[in-house]
Amino acid sequence: MTTTLLDVAPTSDAGPGRRFRGKNKAERWKRGEDTELAVIRLTLDVDNLDDLHRLEQLYSAMWSLKRALQRDARGAVDAYWAGDVRRESDAKAWRRAVGLSREGMERRGYRHMEASRHLGHHVTKALVMHQADEVWEAVVRHLFPDATGRRFGRPQVGRWFDHTRIPGRARSHTTARKWETFRLHGTLAGHFTAYRHRDLNSSVTAPEQAAGLPPGTRVLEQPRRLPVPTPPSGRVSIGEVTSKGTPKTRAATWWDHTGPLTVVFTGGADSRRGDLVLPVRLPAGSGRWPRLLHFLNNPETWHKVDLVRRRDAGAPGGWSYEAHLMVLAGGYTSAATRARRGAAASMERVGGIDGNVSNLSVVSFPDTFDPDDGPAETSRIELTDRECNAFDKARRKQRGRTRALDRSRRASNPGQYGPSKHQQIRAERRRAAGLPERIVQVPGGARTANNAGVPKQAYRRDDLSVGYRLNRARLAQAAAAAAGAKDHRARRIAASIVADHGPHLTVEDCDIRTWYRLWGKALQATTPGRLITAIGRECEKTGGRLLRASTFTTKLSQMCLCGEQVKKALADRVHACPACGLVADRDLLSAALTAHVRITDPGDPSTARLDIVQARTTQTLFSQGQQEALSSQPQRGARPARGRTHAAARRPGIPRQRASARQKTAARYRPTPNETPPANERHKAHVGTAAPVGSAPPRGDTPEKELVERHLITG
Repeated sequence: MTTTLLDVAPTSDAGPGRRFRGKNKAERWKRGEDTELAVIRLTLDVDNLDDLHRLEQLYSAMWSLKRALQRDARGAVDAYWAGDVRRESDAKAWRRAVGLSREGMERRGYRHMEASRHLGHHVTKALVMHQADEVWEAVVRHLFPDATGRRFGRPQVGRWFDHTRIPGRARSHTTARKWETFRLHGTLAGHFTAYRHRDLNSSVTAPEQAAGLPPGTRVLEQPRRLPVPTPPSGRVSIGEVTSKGTPKTRAATWWDHTGPLTVVFTGGADSRRGDLVLPVRLPAGSGRWPRLLHFLNNPETWHKVDLVRRRDAGAPGGWSYEAHLMVLAGGYTSAATRARRGAAASMERVGGIDGNVSNLSVVSFPDTFDPDDGPAETSRIELTDRECNAFDKARRKQRGRTRALDRSRRASNPGQYGPSKHQQIRAERRRAAGLPERIVQVPGGARTANNAGVPKQAYRRDDLSVGYRLNRARLAQAAAAAAGAKDHRARRIAASIVADHGPHLTVEDCDIRTWYRLWGKALQATTPGRLITAIGRECEKTGGRLLRASTFTTKLSQMCLCGEQVKKALADRVHACPACGLVADRDLLSAALTAHVRITDPGDPSTARLDIVQARTTQTLFSQGQQEALSSQPQRGARPARGRTHAAARRPGIPRQRASARQKTAARYRPTPNETPPANERHKAHVGTAAPVGSAPPRGDTPEKELVERHLITG
């Protein structure tokens, strides 16, 4: 088992938009001043079956409570919107009357806990309060619009498999040793001493020294099953003396534990089973220890612990458990990352990004738009052949698992499905031949439903086999792993783009969700929205900002650097201007034009306007090498077509006919514009794959680095 660490954007419990900063963060927290918050994920070792059973009961009890609160919230919201007269006269008083407030939601949770006796054996009032606050946040997003004026939909009752987080109560920094629900005890030094690796140099005696070891050095040697630490016993001196001169003592508690790191839960109010003790497993390699030292070496900054589970088909019960520790400190940043961001922050460049279905194009210029201050740089992010093969393999495996799930459900519930057409034909053929009727074990037809098309039996009432549950867990685990890999790839590419083009970038404000109607399969592989989001976060961390420009006010895909408007269809991937004669790649030209967009209000994309004068000046100043930069890396199948549209492509004299249902379906799932091949060439590459000018290299021969990021520097 390994430990995964995660930094979360700084948030605040004291109010929106506040951050916690300062040297003594605990003291500033006591005074209510600003500081930073970060989260680290710690893997919990749950090998004891009694502890596992208790954790499952805890999640079951919290799920029952959360589902009841969500149903109450839906009923209160419906009553609020139904009372038109009361809402128009005094909306605040009407919300208070129906119980739509944080306090009202918490009191609902308390009543559910008191009415159900079994909940008191597993949960505490602190857990109930924070679970009610979490449900209330969803109600707030529905009742009140956000900064953009949008509201979330009506609160819904979630699913059991989506219930993965139990919020804990924060530690009090004003009262000593007051930290309810989930508590983290122990020290990093105690963990290092207890599980020190046998081959570690004897001169390394502290975590600070272990963090300075070269990468690849084994620091810890933890057993496969971590032993559960025993609570401290005996008496502990409190540093005071009585009137007779004898030292005052008290009973030892978990607060006196200085051994390995352990998460402790005191249990429900009526529970007599004792504390739930879960040991923490840390990464053994020295490469992760600088991060551990940043988060865990100062227990005074520990603030809050949430219990989180994730799907794991190989773990007992199908779940792995983690403790998300929030600390009063900023996120960890390595020395190499700080140096890279410092160099990028000092770059005086402005750039534009053009997001496409199958690639991402970036073009940047010096902020003075003077060739003496630096050349124009272009980059294109594409899928490599290795990534295409891996994506195809994962998709085939996912399709196989999905079909296996469907077969398993049909085999366990044969009465809820009808026979397929082939099964019906075979049954009729056997009946005509006088053969006995054969019982169909796995019917392949549609699910039995009423005249309105509603299944007669709900899917949640079906009988599910053990194999079905195991395959479902594997499918969910694979999906989570794929999402994590895409996030890592997006962060890596974003760091490279900001390092090469600077943190001051602009991108078109597009709703990528609408692209999935035509190119969902390609978008799952390229994930342009994920890339743009990662670039925006990297720009903010570097000291810049990713601005968004409206497509309605700029029309970058139909403009030229000279200011001439050149009409292009979606399938035309090469820009050819009849006025200035510029022939360039459509995406690179759009990215270059995006760098010349001026936005009056950075928070309003509709205030964006294209600076035509500056674009013409840039075309003149960067004329040397500009044609090579913007026309390089053409997309596969791109061809120049000046003003060509789909309507003009029809043969003259032939009337337009109504498309059939099959033709509409084919048009709906037509290939992306970048996949459009020439008339004499059949496109066999995966979506997003681009080849340089000339013959394409054989699959797998091109280095991955060259295909992921190609940087052309001209000037």
